[in-house]
Amino acid sequence: MSPTSRFPVLPYLLASIAALLLLAALWYGQGKPVILPDAATPTHKLQCASYSPFDKDQSPFDQPFVLRPERMDADLELLATRFHCVRTYSMTGLEAIPELARKHGLKLMLGAWVNGNPVDTGKEIDALIKAANANPDVVEAVIVGNETLLRKEVTGAQLARLIGQVKAQVKQPVTYADVWEFWLKHPEVAPAVDFLTIHLLPYWEDDPAGIDEALAHVRDIREEFGKRFAPKDIMIGETGWPSEGRQRETALPSRVNEALFIRGFVHMAEENGWRYNLIEAFDQPWKRESEGAVGGYWGLFSADRTEKGVLAGPVSNLPNWPLWLGVSGLIFVFTLALAGRPASSRAAFLLPLLAALGAGCIGMWAELARITARFAGEWAWAAFIVGLNLVVLAHGALALSTREGARGRLFAWLDARAAWWLCAAGFAGAVLMLALVFDARYRSFPSAALLLPAVVYLCRPVKAPRREIALLALFVGLGIIPQLVEETLGNIQAIGWAATALLLTLALIRSLRLGR
Repeated sequence: MSPTSRFPVLPYLLASIAALLLLAALWYGQGKPVILPDAATPTHKLQCASYSPFDKDQSPFDQPFVLRPERMDADLELLATRFHCVRTYSMTGLEAIPELARKHGLKLMLGAWVNGNPVDTGKEIDALIKAANANPDVVEAVIVGNETLLRKEVTGAQLARLIGQVKAQVKQPVTYADVWEFWLKHPEVAPAVDFLTIHLLPYWEDDPAGIDEALAHVRDIREEFGKRFAPKDIMIGETGWPSEGRQRETALPSRVNEALFIRGFVHMAEENGWRYNLIEAFDQPWKRESEGAVGGYWGLFSADRTEKGVLAGPVSNLPNWPLWLGVSGLIFVFTLALAGRPASSRAAFLLPLLAALGAGCIGMWAELARITARFAGEWAWAAFIVGLNLVVLAHGALALSTREGARGRLFAWLDARAAWWLCAAGFAGAVLMLALVFDARYRSFPSAALLLPAVVYLCRPVKAPRREIALLALFVGLGIIPQLVEETLGNIQAIGWAATALLLTLALIRSLRLGR
């Protein structure tokens, strides 16, 4: 009987179909639309949204600092369809904001940026007073500083005096905005303002609240402040939920969770007659520099000014899932074509599953890189991981094939360098683990990055330098428990990374026993 006749065609086809269905389920499961009650409709506008006037390629750290009037005009035109007002944070470069707000029928909560530099602060305050007095029909309130106490740039007494100076020169109500705890830590500020503006961001709390507890947390704090500071009014000056980024304990960013929080909060706030401002109008990619990936994705609209489904309509965690399914499908087909005929009945079953695992991991890592990568170095790191996975996928697939002709020569070349691929995976794992143990707050969990190498070399250990492999296994393995303790067992993303790290550690240990 010839090798071709022994080829288990039917099991191979069935396994391939099953693997493709698993790939489709993976991507559709992330991207399937969820239907929720709308928060905003064409006939029901919401109160206020935070507005930063930066385009997706801009940052307040740019030199020179140049804003685009046409961008601000288009932004306010869009926001006017959903909101009655917008909140700003600085006067620098926003001199045209009152006129644009008037043009589009919006009111303003106008903010001045207060920091530790008295000269810069003085310029901001002077511009705030001038704009408020020149536009009383548009400017509803002025905000003297944002989270300045949190950043420890001024004292409570200094801030109270600054607020008093502004109150003496404008007719609008004057407030200050900060995280709710800092109003309690600096009681001297509350008597100076006309109303308190508190920030309630359950995701960023020291004890993060998951989406199921977040609204109750917001309600409890708002009610406590209403009683403690009566008769002064309380405005929730920032509240929201991130749509992308790393999980913090049980607080999981996603578009669906952002929509759940925003729509639930709006219903609760309007039912209780609360004043509120949602953070924020548009995703701000520049914030990833100081807050990690999650910082760039608090917008109600994307950085491209497109709908995210947060306020109304169906919402999907991964709207572009068909694209990633297509990319994964191409990798899957290419892998099977590269491998050719499976070497055995067992290989006929395993080869499609390996191809699906590799295709899914590469796609998920690429999607994570799209969200997190900010500059050339991070894109290069992402490309290195993609390249490593492609090489390991080819190596593992050819190991399950008959390896005839050119396939045999390619396998021999890859197999002779298998120690390189394993060491590269171990090095990447050690770097990622050390970062997540010692500097975790703003780092995403890279589970998909190394799952494929971990599985391939756990099942098929290779000879590699013992000292190097032992060191890499030590770095990766010893970080598993501290990382889980830091993140808690409520963090699904942390558990996923711990599982990948464990598999990689075991793969390194298995190869250690064969090492030279």
